[in-house]
Amino acid sequence: MVTEFTPWASLIGGILIGLAAVLLMLLRGRVFGATGILAGVLSPSGSSDWTWRAQLLAGMVTGPLLYSLLFGQMPVIQVPVSTPMMVIGGVIVGIGVTFGSGCTSGHGVCGMARLSPRSIVATAVFMLFTFLTVYVVRHVLGL
Repeated sequence: MVTEFTPWASLIGGILIGLAAVLLMLLRGRVFGATGILAGVLSPSGSSDWTWRAQLLAGMVTGPLLYSLLFGQMPVIQVPVSTPMMVIGGVIVGIGVTFGSGCTSGHGVCGMARLSPRSIVATAVFMLFTFLTVYVVRHVLGL
């Protein structure tokens, strides 16, 4: 399997994620955890809380449309696994997010930036299991 290395796109994406995290903390006093933001939209605790969460999710969803306006085409996304594997992966990630009390954006980007010991441990566990999963899927199962 060939993996394309895209340093400029990755750098720009990382800068935008970091900027979004800083702005959310600065303007709302909230940690940018995508799973928690989505959960707050699905089970809102207040209308003002729901509004910013819905706006942020709408921005995430409409990002590719903005890309297509700027570059004349939708971004090319190639996923080298089958749809059932993506669904299984999504379920596993959902379970991990539940037991880990957050996702990689919350712990890995915001928690580690705040030097949270819990987030540092959670991110280390995420990464360990990512490495193990890739090893098992590619080298043991040969998928």
